[in-house]
Amino acid sequence: MKTETVTIRKYGNRRLYDTSSSRYVNLEDIAGLIRKGADVKVVDARSGEDLTRVVLTQIITEDVKGQPSGLPLELLKQIILASDHARQEFLAWYLRTTFETYHKVQESFQSRLTDVGSAAFAPLQRIGGMIASALAPQEGQPSGEVEQLRRRVAELEAELRSRPTPKPARKSPGKRPRAQ
Repeated sequence: MKTETVTIRKYGNRRLYDTSSSRYVNLEDIAGLIRKGADVKVVDARSGEDLTRVVLTQIITEDVKGQPSGLPLELLKQIILASDHARQEFLAWYLRTTFETYHKVQESFQSRLTDVGSAAFAPLQRIGGMIASALAPQEGQPSGEVEQLRRRVAELEAELRSRPTPKPARKSPGKRPRAQ
């Protein structure tokens, strides 16, 4: 399922306008859209020129500002040196391949982590199943305790049936309490 492309217009005064939500946005807003999975396209408001790469590069630059991490200096220098088309294509291919490999490794790691978690819990699940089956009565066979209760109830019912029904107690006629 392909997501809808969000078009951002960039004006000469460096303002960015999201045409889908009809509001001005900043670089953080665009980064948020991308993180949510939106397909973002940035165009020059006057000429229609595609500025997506420039703006995304600017977002990356802003994100690493003031942080010791980020892209290694040697890689940044090589990007600057890659002025001819062939080197730019090679560098783009290299970065794309590196990121694809990184994502595959991450997915594989997550999958294996899930497998390890399942394997770690398997003995506990097995023991839980054994306990549950030991405590539950077998199909068609009541457990010993339930059977004892049934027998005892049957005995008590039989005992009640065998006893004669008591006659109601009689009051003695004629004796009334005296008035004082």
